[in-house]
Amino acid sequence: MVSKYIGAALLATALMTSAASAQNAAQKADANVSATTHKDGEWRASKLVGLNVYNQANEKIGDINEVILDKSGKVAKVILGVGGFLGMGEHDVAVPFDKLKWMNEPARSTTASNSTAPADKPATTTGAASSNTRNANEKWYPDHAVYNATKEQLKEMPQFKY
Repeated sequence: MVSKYIGAALLATALMTSAASAQNAAQKADANVSATTHKDGEWRASKLVGLNVYNQANEKIGDINEVILDKSGKVAKVILGVGGFLGMGEHDVAVPFDKLKWMNEPARSTTASNSTAPADKPATTTGAASSNTRNANEKWYPDHAVYNATKEQLKEMPQFKY
């Protein structure tokens, strides 16, 4: 009779262990899926470098040269390169990441056509937004950023030293 109780206890323990094991496996699978798939609002930092930055008047004021992380891995600031030509004479300034407004649609151009647009960035037209908009998740990065400053104001900011 005691052996029946021991047998029942062993069977119950085995069932609970396998159920818990299955639950842990399911949780690990869910964690792996979320860790290995792209989510809305996640961008590749490598694709942010080189991104054009415009002001609210739709004037190009620079581009992103670097993305700076804090020790927890959160983006703290970006380094904007302002002025210069092909990197020569460029003035690097640090701006808080949260002060940039990220845009998925191409910037409106004041020129009739931008035939030299890279293949991954659509050409723009005068006045209206381009009909060649893309899904923000398609490339894992926004089209451009907007920062509330003029090129002259950025040049007056302290130079960021690496």
